[in-house]
Amino acid sequence: MSGNITGIEKLHIVGGAEDRTAITNGNAAKNKPLVVCFGELLIDFVPTVGGVSLAEAPAFKKAPGGAPANVAVGVSRLGGSSAFVGKVGDDEFGYMLADILKQNNVDNSGMRFDRTARTALAFVTLKADGEREFMFFRHPSADMRLHESELNTNLIKQANIFHYGSISLIEEPCKSAHLAAMNIARKSGSMLSYDPNLRLPLWPSPEAARKGIMSIWDQSDIIKVSEDEITFLTGGDDPYDDNVVMKKLFHPNLKLLVVTEGSEGCRYYTKAFKGRVPGIKVKPVDTTGAGDAFVSGLLNSLASDSKLFQDEKRLRDALLFANVCGALTVMERGAMPSLPTKTAVLDALNKHSASKK
Repeated sequence: MSGNITGIEKLHIVGGAEDRTAITNGNAAKNKPLVVCFGELLIDFVPTVGGVSLAEAPAFKKAPGGAPANVAVGVSRLGGSSAFVGKVGDDEFGYMLADILKQNNVDNSGMRFDRTARTALAFVTLKADGEREFMFFRHPSADMRLHESELNTNLIKQANIFHYGSISLIEEPCKSAHLAAMNIARKSGSMLSYDPNLRLPLWPSPEAARKGIMSIWDQSDIIKVSEDEITFLTGGDDPYDDNVVMKKLFHPNLKLLVVTEGSEGCRYYTKAFKGRVPGIKVKPVDTTGAGDAFVSGLLNSLASDSKLFQDEKRLRDALLFANVCGALTVMERGAMPSLPTKTAVLDALNKHSASKK
């Protein structure tokens, strides 16, 4: 695939027992601000029943996953314009994932297909409370093998917001590709958005994870972290202490730091103000993708209103919208399938407002 792809292009790949044709779409809406998401796209295998270990699961349901890809689909489902940049295997799962992005109106012209590594797999167990445990198959997986030379630079330059996680920082050559993509986006005037999305089993050690995640911290304009990630990154400090957050995690270039608190909502910190936005109560079935849904809701608002940081009322409205995105996602199994539409979020917001009167 060339770095400059427009319209719809058929990519003919010869390899294995048969020739394959992948469909890529380079149709990010030109009249909408574009959110470009960089990183991993994989298959989640989720038990068909909740509250069991992997060994106890009677069967698994496959679902598309990978935090950055979830965010791209989430933005698109909310009516925004999004694109994904990353690598999958030259295999059935890889082509399935490319097609799922296309079906969800995500520009997938930044996707690449690796002949020597498989698409990543993750087995995700859902415990009785809906929380997750992971087992990954990445030895190595295709997402880790994205090279800087394979980046669709023209697509990245179009980004109003360039969003990424930390998993793509674990191994070369993907780490160098990640840093290069951030540099391209920054030089093009993109806002940089970071959700560390800590997955400790994927890192060589806790120390490597802490160092790797913090290595790009000061370059981001927007950062979303969870309470658990604050505790991990600060070496055990109280995640509810504003002084800890401001002294250890806020940096001079940061426009917005958001701390998610699950069903309780979120806290926000800017240079000018800080506060808390409560969540809405729902019955959780599967928390997979809730944080990604929150991020997609926030980024969709920011893409169309880049001055949101300067108006606390508008920021609080955007964070409540993002909270509802997360809440609706936990009511169904699987991340991507349960990401909400804008209509569903607005309906839930209206019910929430009515219930408070």
